Amino acid sequence: RSYKLVIGSWTMLVTTGRALQLGLFFRQKSSHGFMTSRNKFISLKSKSSHVLATVSEIPADITEAELPTNEDDELVRIRHSSAHVMGMAVQRLFPDAQVTTGPWIENGFYYDFYRSSGEQFSINDLKAIKKEMEKIIKKNFEIRKETIDRAEAERRIKEIGESFKLEILQSIPKDEDITIYHIGDEWWDLCAGPHVESTGQIKAKALDLSSVSAAYWRGDESRQALQRIYGTAWKEAWQLKEHKRRLEEAKKRDHRTLGKKLDLFSIQDDAGGGLVFWHPKGSKVRGLIEDTWKEAHIKAGYELLYTPHVANLNLWKTSGHYDFYRDGMFDQMDVEDEQYQLKPMNCPFHCLMYKDKLHSYRDLPIRWAELGTVYRYERSGTLHGLFRVRGFTQDDAHIFCTSDQLENEIIGVLDLTQNILSQFGFNKYDIMLSTRPEKSVGSDQIWEDATNALVGALHRKGWDDYTIDQGGGSFYGPKIDIKIRDAIGRKWQCSTIQCDFNLPERFDLTYVDADQSRELRPIMLHRAIFGSIERFFGILTESTAGDFPLWLAPTQLRLLPVTDAAQHFCQKVAARALDVGIRVEIDPGKERLAKQIRNGWDQRIPLMAVVGEREMQSGELAVRARARGELGSVPVDDLFTAILQARSIDDIPTFRLDHEENEGGVDFQQQQQQHE
Repeated sequence: RSYKLVIGSWTMLVTTGRALQLGLFFRQKSSHGFMTSRNKFISLKSKSSHVLATVSEIPADITEAELPTNEDDELVRIRHSSAHVMGMAVQRLFPDAQVTTGPWIENGFYYDFYRSSGEQFSINDLKAIKKEMEKIIKKNFEIRKETIDRAEAERRIKEIGESFKLEILQSIPKDEDITIYHIGDEWWDLCAGPHVESTGQIKAKALDLSSVSAAYWRGDESRQALQRIYGTAWKEAWQLKEHKRRLEEAKKRDHRTLGKKLDLFSIQDDAGGGLVFWHPKGSKVRGLIEDTWKEAHIKAGYELLYTPHVANLNLWKTSGHYDFYRDGMFDQMDVEDEQYQLKPMNCPFHCLMYKDKLHSYRDLPIRWAELGTVYRYERSGTLHGLFRVRGFTQDDAHIFCTSDQLENEIIGVLDLTQNILSQFGFNKYDIMLSTRPEKSVGSDQIWEDATNALVGALHRKGWDDYTIDQGGGSFYGPKIDIKIRDAIGRKWQCSTIQCDFNLPERFDLTYVDADQSRELRPIMLHRAIFGSIERFFGILTESTAGDFPLWLAPTQLRLLPVTDAAQHFCQKVAARALDVGIRVEIDPGKERLAKQIRNGWDQRIPLMAVVGEREMQSGELAVRARARGELGSVPVDDLFTAILQARSIDDIPTFRLDHEENEGGVDFQQQQQQHE
């Protein structure tokens, strides 16, 4: 259906499908207009200005719509209460099920269940559970908090035979209150909250159950096997619909699928899980990412390092990694009666290099950067494409500076981070400042100075819209974390700036002060911009859907020879492209032109050029851009100049358009349009 929508002084035709894209989910139609799911009335006749204001609140591009996050207290209450409603529904339908833990998480909630029967929840079971949840919501049961003493809690738990709740009770510190939350008079669970006041405050149409997965009690594989049911809950139905749309879009962009389809990388089972093999095309993109990173760092005053992949185990004992991160490290190897360790971190190597000679205050700041490959043990069940691997390259850097230099160095890191991320299209950031935890090293004064330096740098940068995670810093220093937003609105943790008072102490790092009378400790800044090359590559692939910008595309131009005779001309063009630094491929020419075009489209080739008799005679190429269509005919050198000067397809000018058929009687434009 389509409707004439009058807004202010202009009229547009709105189809139902487009209305849904705009977020106008019509609930009621009358002769005067529509009532939307956001309780906004859109007139079909009125020309009043308030109508224009109403529509302007809805983004023209739904990907710009801001979905609420768990920073919204009301949403947290809805999600936590939804988990409890699910627990109640499951125990109504499956009396053998015991509940364990059911927290809210990003985008939803889950509950872990133990079933004494050993039966597994099925997809049909999820449907039945969802229907039972809707009944509970409709009844609008009161959700009531009760504080009881420990003995009474233990009595009630034993009475209903919930052994997991008993273990949870025993883990609650003795000085904390014991609270339980009731749903009506039928169901309760140990819980600290928060929750909504009644089940009716959860909107059934804004809630869904998504999947079932395996889990273990307390995350320990030696304990009982559990079943985890995931769900999602939102404040409004349109938010659930938008969330689902984004999930579908994310599936299309899955970097694992695109990595295989576009021949970028692979994980070879014969070599072991979590180890990445970079194929030629993926290696080209990775090389460009690394070159961009190196160039920016050199301009910012960093020196580049290379360090070993393995070291004596004693180094990791000195740094503290062996004590604190042993579970994430691979087993040691024996080398001539000594134990060696694959490196899980780069920082101890940089500390050794700093300590290798005496430093004066005049030497500081020292900025060292390394694309260092590290190795960490991950369970096979946690591995996930490029996002969770066992071997990866950190874009690591460490700055050694004085306390007086700290704020300026942090500003420099923020500037460099913005410079590099923006080159890859990431311009929206969420920033978090994490402060001193209860257990920490270092004096009160040094923590205060470092935290003030981080805050001062953010203010000077103009990044005042940050959140504070009180007590969320590492034991060795406060930090700034930066999340980037991709093309479909997802947030990814990438960049970190971390003050460290621990390693300079452990490695006895010093510098001589201005009057040559004292040796002082430098402050050490850990800093990463991508986080890791592998993970950033996966994020970039999904954000672009494999449609990399022209400057980053593994193949910038593909030549499509119409005849065998055109192959020789294409080879000459490709050789010239190689000389000037343009990445060109020649289609083998074994397929009809229409199939060549289709292959280029599917492989995300930014530019394609048909080469036939006319092009061979004129020395020009008939060029078409993936994102823009036909660009016209252009001399080879002019095309190369345009490519070298461009960052994206949009930077390529439109050349001479003659709309003549290409050699062989095939209309390039028509064939491409048919495929699109």
